[in-house]
Amino acid sequence: MTQLLLLPGLLNDADLWRDQIASLADIADGLVPDLTQRDTLAALAQSVLANAAPSFAIAGFSFGGYVAQEILRQAPQRVERLALLNTAIRVDTPQRATQRRALNKAAAADGYFLGMTDRMLDTYIDPSRLEDHPLVSRIQAMTERLGREVFLRQNSVERQDGEAVLRAFSGPKLVICGEHDVLTPPSSMAEIAEIAGVPLTLITGSGHMTPMERPEAVTAALRGWLLTPG
Repeated sequence: MTQLLLLPGLLNDADLWRDQIASLADIADGLVPDLTQRDTLAALAQSVLANAAPSFAIAGFSFGGYVAQEILRQAPQRVERLALLNTAIRVDTPQRATQRRALNKAAAADGYFLGMTDRMLDTYIDPSRLEDHPLVSRIQAMTERLGREVFLRQNSVERQDGEAVLRAFSGPKLVICGEHDVLTPPSSMAEIAEIAGVPLTLITGSGHMTPMERPEAVTAALRGWLLTPG
């Protein structure tokens, strides 16, 4: 059975992929690596590779998408297929770098770390889901569980340009974006899909957190990708 590495995003853990792991268990052995303990993409990729099967499929969500790209730099021969969800392939713009520094300064301030606040949720999930209390509670609990130090570490990791490794990879590829994702919008994800040479899979009625907001649609897309001949 194929090992499927499911790489979570910033302040995400295995709960992000709960539904996919369960629903794909008949065709894939899902594993969610810990991306909280290293401070560079190179070190994160090395830690994932050290605990992975000799070959595997990999799906990277948001921050995890950058780690997936770094894995392709280090060990492309081990990657059977690649999925990128709600992520990016470019280095931070000066504006985005300034935003990250401001977020780190705010997060480092004294006081209780609130994780995903109600104000931040507006940019992470579809507006129609803001009153979905089970979903909101799961997301907030996940971010609080990981906490301030993980946020500061992950948000400070320098992003790398992934166009070259994405163009060079010849295995089955999948690119997923939420219809109303404002963090990695369809316009930017369409560029990634074009570089990958695949259609953009748009998840309707979803914001950034597609695996949790629309688990059935994401699982269906991953299933089709896993079953695509290599």
